[in-house]
Amino acid sequence: MLANVYTAAGRRDEVARLWTAMRERGVKKEGGRSWVEVRGEVHVFLAGDKKHPIATEIYAKVEELMGEIAKLGYEQEAAAAEGGLWYHSERLVVAFGLVSGAAPQGKALRVVKNLRICGHCHRVFTFISRIIDRQIVVRDAHRYHRFEHGVCSCKDLW
Repeated sequence: MLANVYTAAGRRDEVARLWTAMRERGVKKEGGRSWVEVRGEVHVFLAGDKKHPIATEIYAKVEELMGEIAKLGYEQEAAAAEGGLWYHSERLVVAFGLVSGAAPQGKALRVVKNLRICGHCHRVFTFISRIIDRQIVVRDAHRYHRFEHGVCSCKDLW
């Protein structure tokens, strides 16, 4: 939790020191993963996951979506793409859902995440829901988020 606060404040040195101390004490963070069911098969993704058979298409879709939301006014730190934020597991699932046809036009794209959705992904999904003109429903560790037409059902108070 403290690492997230330091990260949000841009205090990368503090984040590095904290993670080092945690590793030395044997503390392990549960890895984030997200999944979606498509035609009876569950597809699980980890952050930065490139093991899926159509990983190249998935990554291309993420990059396409990030370019489209930038045109709508989404701004992010330059370090975000380099730091892996673009490829969080929930973003990979959404991209997979779109390229695989898991959520045809007019149908909701349903994502399950084992941890709480991060603020960056939450904001990105508000923009993506405008572009793809359909609902994105994310069940994270705390609640359901229904993104539709650029608005989340949690009113950004999660």
